[in-house]
Amino acid sequence: MDMLFKNDVILKGPISHDDTLMWNNHEISMALEIYAYIIHAFTIPGVKTRHNDIDIVMIRENSEGEYASIEHELLPGVIQSIKVITKANSKRIAEYAFEYALLSNRKKITVVHKANIMKLCDGEFLEAAREVSIRYPTILYEEMIVDATCMNLATNPQAFDVMLLPNLYGSIIGSIISGIVGGAGIAPGANIGRKYAIFEQGARHSAKDLAKSGQANPSAFILSAVMMLRHLGLPFFAEQIQNSVFKTLEAGKIRTPDIGGNHFTADFTRAVIENLD
Repeated sequence: MDMLFKNDVILKGPISHDDTLMWNNHEISMALEIYAYIIHAFTIPGVKTRHNDIDIVMIRENSEGEYASIEHELLPGVIQSIKVITKANSKRIAEYAFEYALLSNRKKITVVHKANIMKLCDGEFLEAAREVSIRYPTILYEEMIVDATCMNLATNPQAFDVMLLPNLYGSIIGSIISGIVGGAGIAPGANIGRKYAIFEQGARHSAKDLAKSGQANPSAFILSAVMMLRHLGLPFFAEQIQNSVFKTLEAGKIRTPDIGGNHFTADFTRAVIENLD
């Protein structure tokens, strides 16, 4: 962890949540005060999926909600878990989402919630998003219950642009949108805080079954590095690498098993390097 504190920008691979590591993803995020978790799920030519023309940015509040980790046993066999939603953190993530949408020329933000049941917690999150939305009249604002969101993602994912979600819903929806565009090995991600930024594949699947096989798809990791380069103000190099990944995937000659091939991680990486302009 000391090494992480020494670097403002971090490129991170997937890690598993077990007892073999001193720190897991949640603990790292808490220690570095990461509050925005971003996944960019988009259609890449050459990657076969059920849906086309997808371009979704999911922005997830990453500091509270069910991940506040407040649990206790009321009496034997009865466990209580407390969901924490604060106005300050809800406004912070809403402001980040609307600024992101404005600067990225995005047209719409969908706020995902379950306020019909969790009227106070999710109601607070919605109220914060509504307050912030007033300051951005050029961005279309809509609200959607998480159940309907899952159904619409399965049937019409092209309808989504930017999605703003509390922590737990973001964890679930993030895996869905990654799967829609090809899987955990395709969609890149970023974790943003006031001081630190971590870039990693969007869906945090450790893929233990692929450990030491050499057949993991590195696309999401490489595209996360592309996001990092843009964050660092190096758009030329970011564009070069991104175009090379797209060219490699579209050609379809070198594919890892998750997207219908039988090649190794090293084969794909080598092809990306060779396709650099």
